[in-house]
Amino acid sequence: MSGNVKKVAIVWRGDREARNAATKTNSRYHKIFEELEAAGFAPEPAVFDEAFADDLLRQLHAVDAVLVWVNPLDDGKSRKVLDSLLRQVAEAGVFVSAHPDVILKMGVKEVLYETRHLGWGVDTLVYRSAKEFRGAFPITLRAGSPRVLKRNRGNGGQGVWKVELIEPSAGGETLVTVLEAKAGSVPEKIEPDAFVARCEPYFENGGRIVDQPFQTRLPEGMIRCYMCGDKVVGYGQQLIKALITPLPGSGPEALQPGPRIMHPATATPFQPLRAKMENEWTPQMMSALGVDRRSLPVIWDADFLYGPRDSAGNDTYVLCEINISCVFAIPDDAPAGIARELAWRLGRHPGRGC
Repeated sequence: MSGNVKKVAIVWRGDREARNAATKTNSRYHKIFEELEAAGFAPEPAVFDEAFADDLLRQLHAVDAVLVWVNPLDDGKSRKVLDSLLRQVAEAGVFVSAHPDVILKMGVKEVLYETRHLGWGVDTLVYRSAKEFRGAFPITLRAGSPRVLKRNRGNGGQGVWKVELIEPSAGGETLVTVLEAKAGSVPEKIEPDAFVARCEPYFENGGRIVDQPFQTRLPEGMIRCYMCGDKVVGYGQQLIKALITPLPGSGPEALQPGPRIMHPATATPFQPLRAKMENEWTPQMMSALGVDRRSLPVIWDADFLYGPRDSAGNDTYVLCEINISCVFAIPDDAPAGIARELAWRLGRHPGRGC
């Protein structure tokens, strides 16, 4: 390992050319590099692809810490090879964030089921096999309310579907309207059995499907709460279009989300959410999942939709997913927060992160 200066590898996906050309200043992570250097670390780029996985493995064995920004799914590629490498270097004593085992607890949609009893939860179901899904989901759907199905591991709206039963006309066949959250998707009418068959590949390799009620306040937007460890470092507020059926005659712009507006952790409108996240929900989640403070990702986020207003007219919040694998873009204060959190993890000073 290194001497007094801790070496930190920042990992993202790219081809061989990108790996050879990568520097501390020519990627979107340049502010993170700057803050890590300011905190006394020696950060270095570590571009990954399966084609040169052995090169990355050798590089990671020579550092003290690894910070990773790689999506679960990316142009047909997964994290299977990368996660195996990360486990190897973690076993050798290198600090890895986020560790693949922590991602499997926090950064998958099944976390919505495992934490459904918390204040951010709703009526949530999980299907752990294609047989279970075929038998149970149609019964749930016949209750009449739209449901949202979520593939256990994915990103960019892939495998997230709004499903609504269409009441058949006299003598007509039963159909469902389905809309995927992936950018550019449009509603489709399909037979229920055909849609169930479409989703069955999600169960490969131990996959799951999580089932939640559709949140009617979705058009009011989503709040992304960014965390360093167990502390909030900012928010991203965005009007999203995923799972919202466009009006007839709408152009392509109707499918595009609004800009994500960043706010600092101190932003007044979000202080009730901050108090919930720091004082209640994050500690409760850690207890429910068996994740200790030092195992929390250095940077992660929780996406919230607005739930029904309470009896006093205040907003409630419904968790729709936790992102760990590739959290970006991030608020302005997050790079410094990442550096402080990493310093605490590596014992550089006795204070808490963020």
